[in-house]
Amino acid sequence: MNPVVTEQVILSALRTVRDPDQEQDIVSLGLVKDLVIQGSQVSLTLAFTTQKPAAKVELHSAARRTLSQLEGVSAVSVKMGGAAQPAAAHGAHQAPGAAQLIPEVEYTIAVSSGKGGVGKSTVAVNLAMALQGTGATVGIVDADVYGPDVPLMLGARGKPGMFENRIIPVEAHGVKMMSIGLLVSEKEPLIWRGPMLHSFIQQMLKDVNWGKLDYLVFDMPPGTGDAQLSLSQVIPLTGAIMVTTPQDVALLDVRKAIAMFRKLNVPLLGVVENMSYFVCPHCGERTNIFGSTGGTRIAEEYGIPLLAQIPLDPETRVGGDEGTPITIRRPGSPQAAAFRQLAETVIARANAGSRKLPTIS
Repeated sequence: MNPVVTEQVILSALRTVRDPDQEQDIVSLGLVKDLVIQGSQVSLTLAFTTQKPAAKVELHSAARRTLSQLEGVSAVSVKMGGAAQPAAAHGAHQAPGAAQLIPEVEYTIAVSSGKGGVGKSTVAVNLAMALQGTGATVGIVDADVYGPDVPLMLGARGKPGMFENRIIPVEAHGVKMMSIGLLVSEKEPLIWRGPMLHSFIQQMLKDVNWGKLDYLVFDMPPGTGDAQLSLSQVIPLTGAIMVTTPQDVALLDVRKAIAMFRKLNVPLLGVVENMSYFVCPHCGERTNIFGSTGGTRIAEEYGIPLLAQIPLDPETRVGGDEGTPITIRRPGSPQAAAFRQLAETVIARANAGSRKLPTIS
């Protein structure tokens, strides 16, 4: 029989987590807020004050890891807040936690990259389409607010609707989609700081009526910034997919992104090597334009699978520009076949080590 998880047990464990700059534990500093214990499930907010971004990541990861290791604890949700946020007394009953923002979504998958220009959005869009092609219900969140390309790549037009004070996502090719690109002018620049980005990601979850989905794919901004940190704190991601090209300069940045997700305790589903090679349409010769074995080396270095090697092909670019992803534009092409194989592998990986979002009983 598992031991009863109490507030005293949780707070005692959290007292071992110390702020690296102030050299005090997070309970004594008053950072632990909105602690809720429901059976074996624990949720809380870390109400940060003057902590540096690096310290926030370290403390968030340490708190989550410490509680996950406690006997009797089956699920942990640690989100980031601020001192100005209203906080309830420890143990008080709260509204459903952040992990329940999208209770009808089974799996959440972040598609990320260490740097821009590696075709991350192309992979995210075609993965969503390939998942939908298996008969699954799929949605995609364009979380790349600085370069919201998903509406163009899916051929989505118009504004999302509203029903009962919730946003109705736009549907394109059978996939539900939300993007800041649907809400602002194409020429309007977005100059957002971290808190605004955090708020946007929360809004894309709690204020959008996604309905029942098997998969919700997130097209993340490149790099290791606030969007990745915010998303991993708001919901328990099923896993992240890292997109890279074969050359060494891309691998330098993808290593940083992998390290970030590991610090945030986000499972890594694997690596996708995009623009892996080019096959001449005239002579059939295969050329490794951006080098070779990069994706394989990263996968072996970190002990994660190489999920797919996507060939470079002009039709993939044309499909993205015209709003008809290659998976539906040319379903018989090697590119579409590679994305279908990717989807099948992702499904298997998600099922094998899934962190399903809890449902509200």
